[in-house]
Parts: sequence; C-alpha cells; structure tokens
Amino acid sequence: MSTFILVSGMFTGPHVWDETAARLTATGADVHAVTLTGLGGTRPPAGTDIGLETHVADVLAVIDSVQRTAGEGIVLVGHDYGIHPAVGAADRRVESVARIIHLDSGLPQDGVPALAAVADRGLREEAVRAAGGGAQGAGASLPPPARDGWRLWGSTADVPGAALDRLTALASPQPLGTLLQPLRLTGAVAAVPRTGVLCTGNGASIAMVQARADLGEPTLRALADARVAFFELPTGHWPMLSSPTALAVTLLKASAGEGHRLAPVDAAQPPAHLRPFLLDVPDIPRERAGDVDLYVPSSAQEPSPAVVFVHGGPVPAGARPTPRDWPLLTGYARFAAAHGVVGVTLDHGLHSVDDYEQAAADVADAVEQVRAHPRVDADRVALWFFSGSGPLTADWMGEPPPWLRCLAANYPIMAPLPNWGRLGSRFSPAEAVARAGSLPLVLVRAGLETADISATVEDFLTAAHACGADVEVVDVPDGHHTFEAVDPTDASRDAVHRAMRIVLGHLTN
Repeated sequence: MSTFILVSGMFTGPHVWDETAARLTATGADVHAVTLTGLGGTRPPAGTDIGLETHVADVLAVIDSVQRTAGEGIVLVGHDYGIHPAVGAADRRVESVARIIHLDSGLPQDGVPALAAVADRGLREEAVRAAGGGAQGAGASLPPPARDGWRLWGSTADVPGAALDRLTALASPQPLGTLLQPLRLTGAVAAVPRTGVLCTGNGASIAMVQARADLGEPTLRALADARVAFFELPTGHWPMLSSPTALAVTLLKASAGEGHRLAPVDAAQPPAHLRPFLLDVPDIPRERAGDVDLYVPSSAQEPSPAVVFVHGGPVPAGARPTPRDWPLLTGYARFAAAHGVVGVTLDHGLHSVDDYEQAAADVADAVEQVRAHPRVDADRVALWFFSGSGPLTADWMGEPPPWLRCLAANYPIMAPLPNWGRLGSRFSPAEAVARAGSLPLVLVRAGLETADISATVEDFLTAAHACGADVEVVDVPDGHHTFEAVDPTDASRDAVHRAMRIVLGHLTN
C-alpha cells in the first residue's frame, strides 16, 4: 500500500487530517501528517525566524524518516499553502516521491512566494502590512481568522459546525516568512507525476482548468501530460473536514495513477472558444481601431445603433487569438450587423481576478470610442456581457447613462466565485441592480451551468426581483456555459435568436 505524507495549509496543523488519515490507515496505508514549525500548536525557540525553507525542511524530515519503508514511493499531499513546502521538498527528494497531490491548491513556481497564490487582494495587502517592512516578514505573523473569517481563505461549504469550531480553536498564527519567502526549485520536481484534486464548491473544476489551458496559460498547458491527472470533489475548500471518506477514496485512486487527463491543446477538436459560431452569419468585414472592432451594416445610410459585446475572463495576457477575434464574439457581432445595427467586439485587460478595475476602464474607454464613431448613433447603444465579465455590469446598472438602451448578459458570473476572494462593492451586480431604474436587463441562463456560477445568478435575480428591476430571462435548459460553442442545438440557436430580438427591440424602439 502507499505511504502518504499529508501537509496542511495556513494556520492549521496535523489535526485537520485526523478523520482522513484514519480512513486511509484502515485500508493498510502508511500515513504521516506533517507538523509544520510554528503551526499546529508547536512553539519554536524564541527568536527563531520561520520561513518557507523552514517548512520545506519539516517535510524533508518526514520524507527521510519514512522512505526506508516506502517501497513504492511516497505520495505527498499538499493542501492550500501546504503545497508550497510539499513541492519544495519533493524537488529535493524526487527519488523518494512517487506522486504529488495538489489538494485544492495552486501550482507553485520557482521564485514565487506562497502569498501570490492568495486570491483575495485585501488579504495579501494585510499580510504585507503585518510584515512591517521586515525582510521577508522575519519574526512577524498573520493572526488566524475568526470562526466566520475562514470563508475568505476558501469555501467552508459542508464543514460541520463542530469541525469549524475545532479548526478555529486550534488555529495558529501563520509566520509571515512562510508566505513572503520565494520558493526555490531546481526543476527536478517537474519529473514527478501529479494529481490535482479540485473542490468544486470552492469554484474549481476540471472544465475550468481545461479552458484555461486551451487559452494558452503556460503553467496550465504543461498539465496536458499523461503523468498529470485530476479529480473533482463536490465540496468546499476543506474536504478533510467536510468529506473525509470521499477524500480518502480519492487519494487512494490518485495514488494508483487514476483520474481524468486534460486534452492536449493541439487536439483535432478545437477548444470551446475557437469553435464555429452556431449560426450561419454573413461575412461582414471588420473595421479595426485600437482594441475595438466594428462590424458595420453595409446597407446603413445613417448612424446606426450599436451592440458592444464584452468578453469574459480572466483571459491570459498571452492568449492568441485575442477575444475580439473569437468565433463566438465575431459571430454575435456579425449577427447584430446582419440585423442593421453595428456589432462591436473588443479586448480588455481582465487577465486575473485582480484586474476588474482595469477591465472596467478599458470597457468604458471602448464604449466612448464606439459612440464617437460616425457610423454609430451615440444615443442608442446596448452592452452585452459574457461569463466572467458579469461583475463589470455593476458599473452600468448602478449609474445607467441615458444612451444605454439595454444591458444583456450570457451565463454571467454575477459575484466572486469562492476561490476569487473579494472584489469590492463596486463590482457587485446584486447591490447595483437596485439603482438600475428602468434600464432593460436581459439574462441568458444556461440550465446546465455549474452550481457555483448558478448560485451567483440566482442571488442576482433575487435582488433584481426584490427591487422590481426590469429583467427578462432567456433560458437554455439543456445548455452549458458557453452553450453557443459547446451545445450547437436548435434550442441554443432559438435562445440566441430570442435574446437578439429582445436587445434589438430595445435599441430600435
């Protein structure tokens, strides 16, 4: 049987693994939970500076203590922050480690501190302030969250109340050096097989990883490798507390090399964002100006209304082609132009969840550029958002300008996903909709949407109905996220036609 070494995340100690370790041990596995210096109730000698290298050494010590009995090699499991010392140790003991399991954690990179993996900008800034300017946080620590603050570090969905109480009671301050000291890798660890266990209740999924790899994100493209596998667990960020049995079963399967493999990015089947638009549309040429493309009706004799299509994201900065050239967006723009209005696509700077302010500024600039175009009626413009651009709708609903005749959104993400951190009230459509007044809103909803995205949509609709906002919902019951690309059915085509008719009706009336 496998030998498992379990490395816990921030503020925590070996106790979080108790139930999962017991289930693994019952199958005959050899299980060791690492106590990281300064965490789990340990107290280092006074004056000791604890950094990431300290925790790498802690993991190395456990590897060295068990490798004599681990004939088939060690399975090293890192949860959350714990993946950083785990990968650092594996890089130095590749001959002993058979597999690394990333349990709802990121992909540590050489030279990058663990703090970079914290999604919430506010928490990152808090950590830097707590360091007080010291060299990599020497001697400083970050206090553990209160009971209701754990969700800022990852979804606590399905964690029993008693387990959350215990997690809080046994939490330790996190030495800041462990977050600020860059990870150092030789590169040897790249040869070790890996498995990602993604917790869907925390906003992660295999489909999302595949989509990001398809978009050309370099660190994720490397995961389309036969040595890399994936599993999903339908729970929050703490599966060892919420689903210990399911986690143990998954770890055993992962240790045997089972799991889903990503499709290579050069596969014969193009990725979803590059598949043909589901409707036959005329080949209307584009007029390019900076980051904006206009598809102008050839028959228009005077300025025409415009529909600006705003792509989702985050999209890696190096993605090629850029979103304004994706068939889905150009298809919508040409479809609009075929109906006598100017269709517009654009590129904006939503490359990470920290970029919403930049993306909002880019979209606002693009809209003003479109309104100033001589072929556009500046008083009749509609905005149509997709997927991860959903939070950008808040600016326009909160203060709708008189020329904005309609706002539409397809399968939008209307609030931060659990692993995004906080975006701030500016990007909260559920709060902004109360100020939308009579602005017509069109929401195209995919019936087979992921549960976490669906929850953001339902929360938005609840808020919209409570304030009497004018929302018309177009349902695609058997449609997935980006149904126009992945579900080219008659029902999907009908939904696109219906949504376009509604938007055009508000533009031309």
